[in-house]
Amino acid sequence: MNNACLEYSLTEQEKLAFERVGFFVIEDALPPSLVEQLVQVVDRLDAQYRPVRGRGPHELLNLLDFIGKDALFLELLDWPRTFPKVWGLLGWHIQLYHSHMNVTPPLPAGLEPPKKRLQWHQDSGRLNNDLETNPRPRISLKVGYFLTDTTEPGRGNMYVLPGSHLQNRLEYPADGVSDPEGAVPLQVPAGTAVFFDRRIWHSASPNRSDSTRKALFYGYSYRWLRPRDDMTVAHLMERCDPIRRQLLGASPTGGYGYTSPTDEDVPLRGWLREHLGEQAVAP
Repeated sequence: MNNACLEYSLTEQEKLAFERVGFFVIEDALPPSLVEQLVQVVDRLDAQYRPVRGRGPHELLNLLDFIGKDALFLELLDWPRTFPKVWGLLGWHIQLYHSHMNVTPPLPAGLEPPKKRLQWHQDSGRLNNDLETNPRPRISLKVGYFLTDTTEPGRGNMYVLPGSHLQNRLEYPADGVSDPEGAVPLQVPAGTAVFFDRRIWHSASPNRSDSTRKALFYGYSYRWLRPRDDMTVAHLMERCDPIRRQLLGASPTGGYGYTSPTDEDVPLRGWLREHLGEQAVAP
């Protein structure tokens, strides 16, 4: 793994923001040249999968399990500007359990949809029904890479409700159409990475601009959690170093290694121990 990771550790300010409000933002996480390359791949996949999935020219395409569809996506799996913050929040016993590519075209010209509430949700589906604590445990987080400009509202911005990761339910206005008090759009430039707790209540929003919003979401969890995607990555394993193979779901010792891992199962632990000392991998 790239030693440049050591230059971008999770800061105390980022850690406090994640714990208190459920997210934080890193601008310029990706250089413009990489953003341009990623946009080209996203455009190709959009052209390929939009007709297959029956999505119209003005509809959202949400492509799951994109990680294995182009080798370029592997670069973001352990990207030096962002990955250290993932292990800083979740520790070394982690994997990529989910990836999805969102392409949100503009609404048709002249169309103004009726006012309605956004689709507020917490990530991870049944986890939120099956786990009994209040608040529920974190278990996973996402890093969203925004490849197009969303510095103004109305560009298909992601909305969040700061601090809502610590509540299992939302209180909605009685009118049936308004969003919860305190909801805010994330207004970020291209190349930005947004880290957010899976429990934070969030939503996509309509794109009323004249440009398509494009974003990539990488979901990281503990290795004992069953992946949310098919993880179609076997064809990539040979080109990956041991840490990337860990992140893509490898467990050399088999099923037992997902809950009682050896050093062979979790090479990230050994890398952290070597570069940061034993305190970095303490239980």
